[in-house]
Amino acid sequence: MAQVELSRIAYARSGDKGDGSNVGVIARRPEYYDLLVSELTAERVKKHFSRICRGKVDRYEVPNLHALNFILHDSLGGGGSESLKSDAQGKTHGLGLLQMQIEVPDGLLED
Repeated sequence: MAQVELSRIAYARSGDKGDGSNVGVIARRPEYYDLLVSELTAERVKKHFSRICRGKVDRYEVPNLHALNFILHDSLGGGGSESLKSDAQGKTHGLGLLQMQIEVPDGLLED
């Protein structure tokens, strides 16, 4: 097994809805999707964002797109018009998640 940044096997997009941020994670290759499902649990994502996410994390699987979608509740300090946070819209949360270290089986990654 190799320890790598999530960015090696996935892309991410993120944004906001009120006081929650939305992070979509898309496998770079279809064969990476099962690894995303096993490695990116709601609990693990909540722990990764523990300094900013005060609410629960919901995970939604989107297998036809080889993607996962996470809602980080209570993560924006009230949302864009209420928050004093520098990123009250959650636009950088996708990049933040891509920095997570995950375990990847030997031979699965491209060179």
